[in-house]
Order: sequence, then C-alpha cells, then structure tokens
Amino acid sequence: MSQTPSLSWFGIVRLGLVQTALGAIVVLTTSTLNRVMVVELALPAMLPGALVGLHYAMQILRPRLGYGSDAGGRRTPWIIGGMGLLSLGGVGAALATALMGTHLLGGIALAVLSFSLIGLGVGGCGTSLLVLLAKRVDENRRGAAASIVWLMMIAGFAITAGVAGHFLDPFSLSRLVTVTACVCGLALLTTIAAIWNIEGATEAQTQTPAASSAPKEQFGAALVQVWAEPKARRFAIFIFVSMLAYGAQDLILDPFAGLVFGLTPGASTKLSGLLHGGVLAGMLLVGLSTSLARSSRTKSLQAWAIGGCIASAIGLASLAIGSFVGPSWPLRTSVFLLGVANGTYAIAAIGSMMALVGSGQKTREGLRMGLWGAAQAIAFGLGGFSGTVASDVARYAFGAPLLAYAFVFIAEAALFLVSAILASRIDRPETHSQPVVIHSGLQKAGLSGGSRL
Repeated sequence: MSQTPSLSWFGIVRLGLVQTALGAIVVLTTSTLNRVMVVELALPAMLPGALVGLHYAMQILRPRLGYGSDAGGRRTPWIIGGMGLLSLGGVGAALATALMGTHLLGGIALAVLSFSLIGLGVGGCGTSLLVLLAKRVDENRRGAAASIVWLMMIAGFAITAGVAGHFLDPFSLSRLVTVTACVCGLALLTTIAAIWNIEGATEAQTQTPAASSAPKEQFGAALVQVWAEPKARRFAIFIFVSMLAYGAQDLILDPFAGLVFGLTPGASTKLSGLLHGGVLAGMLLVGLSTSLARSSRTKSLQAWAIGGCIASAIGLASLAIGSFVGPSWPLRTSVFLLGVANGTYAIAAIGSMMALVGSGQKTREGLRMGLWGAAQAIAFGLGGFSGTVASDVARYAFGAPLLAYAFVFIAEAALFLVSAILASRIDRPETHSQPVVIHSGLQKAGLSGGSRL
C-alpha cells in the first residue's frame, strides 16, 4: 500500500467529477440514442436494447482490465484511457445512429463497434476509479465517499439530459452528432483535469528492484487466487443476486403503472422520478450514518446492505399487494420507499466494495474490483431483460396484467431476501475444503497458471 496521504473531501469530489463525466456520456448513449432509433428512425426497439445489452456484456472483461491496472501499479492511465475509449465510443454511436437514417446495415455495424468501446471504456475507467477511491479514502469516509461519487454520477445524468436536450432542439441527426461530440470531448477533458496528479506514489514506484523484477502471475492464475478468497467469492455472488433483483424492476415499473393503475405516460414518468428521488435519499442516509458511526464502518456498511435488501423486498411486496388493491393503494408512497431502500442497498454495497477490495492478497485490488464490477454489470443487464420476459410469460400464463406483475415483484422480493442472507454470510469463517475444490475445478476448466484469458 502506498504511503501517500488519504484523500481530502476536495480530492473525493475531484474523483467524483470523473463519475459525472462518465454518467454524462452513458446517459446520451443509452437513453437519447435509444429514443432516436425508436421514434425518429422508426427502428425496432430490440435494436437499441441489444446494443445496450452489448455494452453490459463487454463489461465481463472488467476482471481482465482490473488485472492490467494491478500489473502496472497505477490507476490514472486506465481511468484516462477508459474515458478516452468511452468518449470515442459515444461519438461513434451518435455517428452510427445518424448513418442508420441512410445506410441501415452500415450504421448497425458501426453501432456494434461503438457500443463495444463504450462497454470497455466504462469497465476500464470505472473499475480503476473505484480501486483508487478505496485505497485513498479513510475507512470512516468510505460510505460518504461512495454517496458523493454516485450522486455526482447521477448529477451527470441530470445535467447532461437538461443541457443536451436544450441544444438538440430543433432536432436533426447532424445536431445529434455535434452535441454528442461536445459532451464526449468535455467529459474527457474534465476527467484529465480531475485525475491529474491526484494518485501520487504507487506500489510499483516504491517497490525494491528485486520485488519489481519478480515475475508477474498470468491472469488465469490470478483469477483462480481471487476466486479462492472466501470474502471475494461470496461478495461476488451477493452482488450478482442482488443486482439481478435490482435490475429486474427497472424496465417494468412504467408499464406496471400504466396497465394496472391506469397512469398516463407523463404520470408514470413522474413516478419514475419519485423512485429516483427515493434512491438519492437512501444514498444520503447511508453516507451520513456511516460517517457518524462509532462502530466499525465496514460492519455498519454490511448492516445497511442487509437492511436495504430486506427493505427492498418489503417495498416490492407492497407493489405486488397494490396490484390487487388497485387505485386506492398508496402507489407513490410505496414507490418512494422502494427507492429509499434501493438507494440504501446500492450505496452500502458500493461502500462495502471499497472496504473489502483490500481484503486478501495485495496487488489484486483491480482484479477483485473487476470481478465484482463484472458481476454487477452482467446481473443488471440480465435483470432488466429477464424482468420484461418474466412479465410477458406471466401475462401469457395468468391472462391478467395484475397477476403477472405481482408474480414478478414477488420473485424480485425473494431474490432480495436471498441477497440479505448472502450479505450476512460474507464474513463467515471458511472451511478449508471449499477453496481447494473450487481451485481444482478451475484447473480442470483450464483457468490455472498457464492459461491465457
């Protein structure tokens, strides 16, 4: 671990600006371009859905990207390089969307390449940024730091949506490309300015010549070692299951409000805003409480993660009950409280990532964070898709929307309860046989020392 001083609040805000820049590009590529393809270009909704899914799928490479930053010992080049790829992918995605208006197949081919770059950029930049935060932020500030950084990312969503929306009118495809290029350029410049000279000395710079010349383990062997760590493995499974539940509700709340409660598109959009307002409140609650806690901050974050999962399960169950009660049910209250529970869980999970990333073998922080980030991204993308599929299948099976949505909400609530149990067992003492079995299984699968992934 480097001997550089811990980050001040100003330093934490500087790194938060990187998340703001990241959010600015992501909101344009996953929301604005989505709408343009479906509405202005009258293309099937499955096209942008598949492209956004591709951006999530590319983040399966997060462990490899984190391993690369571990090998070099510095996170700054990976943060700037990742943002560079993300910016290039953002501009390419806008160009691809414009090209679809005249050359559909060419536009789709460029979009596939561009969204692949977006996924790689988010993975490379986001993984190394979280590792840098985890290593440079004091334990008593980690919850608050996670809240600040994620609130700044959400601010990036909101500010970009407002400002870019203003400059996109009157709309044209050429204006879309220009506005996207400006946002991506500003995001890259902001990242460079925010990260410049903030990392300080690293392990690679402070190692003795003998240590620095030691042979580096290959990625497959390093991955086996990290997966054999009880806390890392259990936390990855917890993140996957909980994010599967979290993502599954994302795409069905608006249709649920319209079909079951008869809300107009404007009213259902406001309901989504209320949900996100609750998320922000939950994030602030955890950030403040963990900063003021006198007990272990890591234990406090774990308790908030467990409580957030249980509260999310209760919130989803209330929506399932509301499906049967109908318009007299306090839908807005249920949605807001669900948002608070989601925000509580999410920021506690992120803070726990920062707290646990140094547990286990040193110089594996990037790989460990990459493993968890991959679990998060894949589960979120899979959750959004599976939530919509489950609602369609349930509607076909039950023949009524209210039964279908009630079924999906109950299933998500059950996943959150399982997640709470998994979170409670992260620190459980480990038997000696389990890592050996897993290590042997991975060796048989070709993931041991000599493999190249």
